[in-house]
Amino acid sequence: MSGSPAAVVVYITCTSFAQAEALARHLIDERLAACANIIPGMRSLYRWQGVIESAEETVLILKTAAACVPALTARVKQLHTFTVPCVVAVPVVDGSAEYLAWIAAETVGEGPEVRRSGSPEVRTP
Repeated sequence: MSGSPAAVVVYITCTSFAQAEALARHLIDERLAACANIIPGMRSLYRWQGVIESAEETVLILKTAAACVPALTARVKQLHTFTVPCVVAVPVVDGSAEYLAWIAAETVGEGPEVRRSGSPEVRTP
């Protein structure tokens, strides 16, 4: 891939599984993200207002189009309970062309067309 990445993975920390799921649902519904993965039980250590803190948090990982990151970040800041929420976008340098096309379609393109053919996230046992 050359130039700017078309897709990014966005890493967000949340206070709980419920907060992560609520954020994910808002962002996917608003087409700011195509997909979310929620990982509970993460331990964060960080300095906040001069004190080293430790907290159990939940990781929210989103897949989205790079063009959506500014609006996604602004929306997370509106919805999140943290004063300074962690919202970090990491460029996707390569991947399955079909999956990357699906991300683009679900965020900045014609989502229903792709949905009819099935989400690449669906797994069978």
